[in-house]
Amino acid sequence: MSPTVIILACLGFFLDQSVWAHVGGQDKPFCSAWPSAVVPQGGHVTLRCHYRRGFNIFTLYKKDGVPVPELYNRIFWNSFLISPVTPAHAGTYRCRGFHPHSPTEWSAPSNPLVIMVTGLYEKPSLTARPGPTVRTGENVTLSCSSQSSFDIYHLSREGEAHELRLPAVPSINGTFQADFPLGPATHGETYRCFGSFHGSPYEWSDASDPLPVSVTGNPSSSWPSPTEPSFKTGIARHLHAVIRYSVAIILFTILPFFLLHRWCSKKKSKPHEAEARELRALCGSRMGARRCCCNEPRACGTQNSEQGGL
Repeated sequence: MSPTVIILACLGFFLDQSVWAHVGGQDKPFCSAWPSAVVPQGGHVTLRCHYRRGFNIFTLYKKDGVPVPELYNRIFWNSFLISPVTPAHAGTYRCRGFHPHSPTEWSAPSNPLVIMVTGLYEKPSLTARPGPTVRTGENVTLSCSSQSSFDIYHLSREGEAHELRLPAVPSINGTFQADFPLGPATHGETYRCFGSFHGSPYEWSDASDPLPVSVTGNPSSSWPSPTEPSFKTGIARHLHAVIRYSVAIILFTILPFFLLHRWCSKKKSKPHEAEARELRALCGSRMGARRCCCNEPRACGTQNSEQGGL
C-alpha cells in the first residue's frame, strides 16, 4: 500500500473521530429535550434525537418508571412531542438512530435523558441564611423545607438545566428540610426548590416561590457552586473537540497541495530523465560523437581523449 493511501486513510479516520466527538461519540446519537427537561404536569416537551446530521430517523424508548405505549414499535423523524405531560412520562429516555445504508441496523443507544414532571405535590418553602441580601464574599445557605415528608429536595438556579439535590432530614419544628451551602456570594441569582420521594424520584412537587438572592458590594463574574465544575468540564470537552476538528481541517487542506506538488515534480523529471538516457546512448557511439560534442561538452572532451589515444 502506498504512503499516500495510508495518509489519506489515517486522515479520514482522524477527521471522522473529530467530527463526532462533540455529539457524544462516533455512531452514537444525542438525545435532548426542549424547552426543558423539567416539565410541569399538563405542559408539553419535545424530545429530539440528533444523529449523523441529516439522518434524523430514530426510535425512542423509556428505561424506567411507567411504560409509554405511544413509543412502542414507532419510528420518528427528528422529534417527538409529548403533550399533555402526565406523571407517567417522568423517567429516563434513550434513542437509537437509523443507519441510512442498512435498513435493519440501528445505532448504539444515545445518552440518557431524564424527564422530571413537576406539580404533583404541594410546594415547599425556600429561605436564605443569613438573609436574601448579603455582602460580597459572605457565605450563603439556602434551606428548602416542607410539612410533607419528602425524601429528597432539588435546588435549581434560574436559567440552568442542572440542579443540586440533598436528602431531607426532620427538623426540630416538625418539618423536613435540606440545607444547601452555596459558599461566598459574588453576585445575585434567583433560586427555586422542589421535593420528591425515593419511590418516584422524577415526579416532583410544585416549585417553591422564587427566591432572589441579591449581593451588595462589588460583584464578580461568577457565583461558585457545586454545579460549576460540570459546566467547566463540558466547556473543556467541547473546546478539545473543536481543536481536534480544526487540526483535521488544516491537515485535509494541506495534503492536496503536497500531493499535487509531488505529482508535478514527477511529471517534470520524466522528460529530463528520458533525454539524459538518449544522450548517453548517443555519446557511446562514434556516429553520435559530433552531436554529443554539441549537446554535452564534457562528453565531447571524453570523446577527443579517446580519439587522440587511437
